[in-house]
Amino acid sequence: MADVMVQIKWVANPFRGDKFAEGWLPGAAAVLDYGATEWAFYRAKDGRLDFLQTASFPSKAHFERYWYSERIAELRTQLVGTYQVPLLPTFHEAVGAGKAVEVSPVPAGPS
Repeated sequence: MADVMVQIKWVANPFRGDKFAEGWLPGAAAVLDYGATEWAFYRAKDGRLDFLQTASFPSKAHFERYWYSERIAELRTQLVGTYQVPLLPTFHEAVGAGKAVEVSPVPAGPS
């Protein structure tokens, strides 16, 4: 059975991006305690208010165990006011993937 990748798009409230990022990072990493096989938490370089959380779980039920846990629900409550609601997780299954063993050099431009 293939992992289910969940994606959550967070939007921080103006002037709250740093507080949200610092406060939610432990919650994003906590997915590993609930059976996730990998996770990431990204912040937009432009604007700095858009965040993307991803994680891969063996099943949607594993994600729900994480998302509705007392620990994570309490953390979301503590950060109310730093992000916009509603939060709508989306679920994906891999149809292809890859990873570079080493990065190819960028070709030189015209001289």
